[in-house]
Amino acid sequence: MQPPTMQYEIMEVITMLFLCYPRCSTCQKAKKWLDEQGKNYTERHIVENNPTYDELKQWYEMSGLPLKKFFNTSGLKYKELQLKDKLPTMSEDEMLKLLATDGMLVKRPLLVNDDKVLVGFKQAQWEEM
Repeated sequence: MQPPTMQYEIMEVITMLFLCYPRCSTCQKAKKWLDEQGKNYTERHIVENNPTYDELKQWYEMSGLPLKKFFNTSGLKYKELQLKDKLPTMSEDEMLKLLATDGMLVKRPLLVNDDKVLVGFKQAQWEEM
């Protein structure tokens, strides 16, 4: 008689990084959606712990998006600094450095995993994550 065979199911738990501003209604919707889907994520307050230059550079390269998409173009800070007029003449390096100075300049929410970055909450895109 053979001993019983034990089978183990190996589950890979992927934890995504969710950068948000808790008072932002779009971030609240995105968080609710993540929770309803049972997604594993680490939440990070985008203002209290704003993204670094190196993080932003890596995420920008991973995203395949134009760097302008990482700016919160409807934010007060963006308008105060008149970035609509300044961004076209800035280098990528200058834009990344500026984004790293203040989380309120960064478009939110951001969802980051090992190989993909989503900027803003578009449910159809997030379902593919």
